[in-house]
Amino acid sequence: MTNIEVKTRSIMKCLSKAEQKVANYFLNNIESIFSSPISKLAEESGVSQVTWIRFCKAIGFSGLKDLKKNLFIELNNTMPDKNECLLFCDIKKDSSFDDMCNTIKNTSIQAIEDTIKLIDSDKFYKAVNCILKSKFVRIFGVGCSGQVAKDLQRKLMRININTIFCEDLHSQLTYAANATADDVAIIFSYSGATKEMLEILSLTKEVNCTSIAITKFSKSPLASEADISIYLSAPDMDFWSGAMSSRIAQLVIIDLLFITLSNTNYTKIQKQLKRCSDVGRSHRI
Repeated sequence: MTNIEVKTRSIMKCLSKAEQKVANYFLNNIESIFSSPISKLAEESGVSQVTWIRFCKAIGFSGLKDLKKNLFIELNNTMPDKNECLLFCDIKKDSSFDDMCNTIKNTSIQAIEDTIKLIDSDKFYKAVNCILKSKFVRIFGVGCSGQVAKDLQRKLMRININTIFCEDLHSQLTYAANATADDVAIIFSYSGATKEMLEILSLTKEVNCTSIAITKFSKSPLASEADISIYLSAPDMDFWSGAMSSRIAQLVIIDLLFITLSNTNYTKIQKQLKRCSDVGRSHRI
């Protein structure tokens, strides 16, 4: 699956009904996109030509010609995906143990692979440089995203980057209010529409604190308003399975952040990591 298809699936629920028709047609008729003019595509999908252009812009392209060009490049550079036919099922009554194992395996694999496809290396390194130059890294997230935010704080502590995170929401609001232009705010929200995280984003923007959103690819308020958005993807499930796979996708991002930050000054950070490891090892029986 190309990253254009991943983006289309990720943003589906944020599109208008007419744009969803285009998205579904696009996903089911990839090959015909190249041979058909926009007038024929509009007729066959039952929408206007303008709707096709809006769809192209929603997934990051200037128009159909730009989409075709990038899709052609991706299709020619993408190896067949052995996991393309993975089957997903949400948590349901009377699932067999094998079904449950396959649900966890398949959703996790797809979340990792799709998230890697969505990463824009230029934006990612921009985020890394902002973190390195910052005086303080303020991390925000609630619920499942809060668990991942806590993991990032622990990782950044190991390489001696000043960070703050607290699971208590009122505390998060407090240190958001105390942010400065010299800090960086890393905000976790898979939906990009969590009210508390949007309030925190607003507080940090008031003082020109650089904001980094870790969220799904969509037209969400968080993705639109943050200074830098790092996108992730997870199979769309109705109930609890979605939260499981989105957590895996977020962990991929923070692991990559940690490794990239560590590689920027490897000699120095290697010593810090070794010291942290030695301290922890001394407490083992």
